[in-house]
Amino acid sequence: MVSANPPVIEVKDLKKHFPVKKGLLRRTVGQVYAVDGVTFTVRAGETLGLVGESGCGKTTAGRAAMRLVEPTSGSIKVEGKEIMGLSKAELRPYRREMQIIFQDPFSSLNPRMTAGDIVGEPLLVHGVANAKERQEQVSALFARVGLRPAQMKNYPHQFSGGQRQRIGIARALALGPKLIVGDEPVSALDVSIQAQVINLLMELQAERRLSYLFISHNLAVVEHISHQIAVMYLGRIVEYADTRSIFTNAQHPYTEALLAAVPVPDPAIKRKKIVLQGDVPSPVKPPSGCHFHTRCPYAVDRCKVESPPLREIAPGHHVSCHLR
Repeated sequence: MVSANPPVIEVKDLKKHFPVKKGLLRRTVGQVYAVDGVTFTVRAGETLGLVGESGCGKTTAGRAAMRLVEPTSGSIKVEGKEIMGLSKAELRPYRREMQIIFQDPFSSLNPRMTAGDIVGEPLLVHGVANAKERQEQVSALFARVGLRPAQMKNYPHQFSGGQRQRIGIARALALGPKLIVGDEPVSALDVSIQAQVINLLMELQAERRLSYLFISHNLAVVEHISHQIAVMYLGRIVEYADTRSIFTNAQHPYTEALLAAVPVPDPAIKRKKIVLQGDVPSPVKPPSGCHFHTRCPYAVDRCKVESPPLREIAPGHHVSCHLR
């Protein structure tokens, strides 16, 4: 099912390669292919879940899409406007439209600033309101994310992990963005607190028609919050479809393996286990052809030499596999 909502961000063939330097002269001897030709779209009021194993490049893809790290090449359109070639000054208005919630709710907050100052800082940087208006807006944000306005004077170490992440959410909301990138925003929290934060994010999405790029390795969480899911492996998207299609009709062998690892709450249900052979290859020297062929149980000779394009095999369902 293809959504009729307009795109908030469109990323096409995005690449981010980090140079590998050695020796006294720091010569470049190779590249880390962290993100290697990623394409996705996040639509208004919807959530795209970006999933994969640790080290697959999903966090780098999210940050490169926001230009927090400078992409090597590709196209990034925010509401139809290309932002790849923009200078820092030209990019500034778009910064207000895109915000991020970081993985670690403690290290992402300045320990020397009060919680109120942290949430109000984006307003101050962008000159959105005067001191009194900022105070009122920050107080309203605290109340909306489940914190007491009286806690605005407290410092980050005086809050629990869940409360600190709520501060991070309030900070992301301060400028009224249209897109929020969640970089594993609940992975550092207890399971009960995870549910509270996820429900809060979904409520905020319904209220403000927010769009989320939700980065996670937890498929159970992604299933709950996402409308679309993109599965990444070694810098590339290998499957991209709506959530229902991914969970009921996964087509890529890597997606099948990820789903087989998700615990089932009913002990009467036996899920077939898929054990992938070997370790994830190095992004410095990725395998030729299909990056997954070294671990794929169905690989044929063609997979070793020819990289499969991301093809649409059904309406809205894209797969990068020669056998599909």
